[in-house]
Amino acid sequence: MQKHDLLHEFPEKKDKIHELKISDSHFKKIFDEYHDIDHNIHSIETGATATTDDHLNELRLKRVNLKDTLYNYLKD
Repeated sequence: MQKHDLLHEFPEKKDKIHELKISDSHFKKIFDEYHDIDHNIHSIETGATATTDDHLNELRLKRVNLKDTLYNYLKD
């Protein structure tokens, strides 16, 4: 399964991600939520955790929305 953490998604924004995690508490909160959801999805997709398809799809939708929000922070 493919990882979707932000550093894999936006490797060119590594420094900006680090800077924002330190300086912007709202960004950090959203970043942490994104990371937790991505970890949960990866756990489900690898078979380590069981759930329904509906729940997995809800998590994926949340991850996409959070990624969009985070990307808006990262745009130059």
